[in-house]
Amino acid sequence: MMTFEATIDRYCEAWSAADPNRRFSLLADVWSDGGIYCDPTVHAVGASALLDHIAAVIARRPGSRVLRTSALDRHHDLARFTWAAVAEDGAVLRDGIDIATFDASGRITRMIGFFGSPEPLR
Repeated sequence: MMTFEATIDRYCEAWSAADPNRRFSLLADVWSDGGIYCDPTVHAVGASALLDHIAAVIARRPGSRVLRTSALDRHHDLARFTWAAVAEDGAVLRDGIDIATFDASGRITRMIGFFGSPEPLR
């Protein structure tokens, strides 16, 4: 079993891989059967649906990478971390926070994504 950090880093690498076969391989290592991904733009069930979504995102921002930008904050079967999508020139295209749940083998069962930071109370 991989460390949770290695699992999340491999998941982020899948979002950065231009080659569809590489993306599939990376995600297959960390994604559970029937895993669910949702963010403000999509709700994807299963690896195939997530791979389709990732391919569409990569097509919109070719050459970009997704990087974990924080330590993993973890308890029980949950973890949260921040990330950034970075263009080839290093410009941040989007950032956010993801919350993951893991199964007993350490594979991701659900990933919930939020873009940016929450608005402060006024």
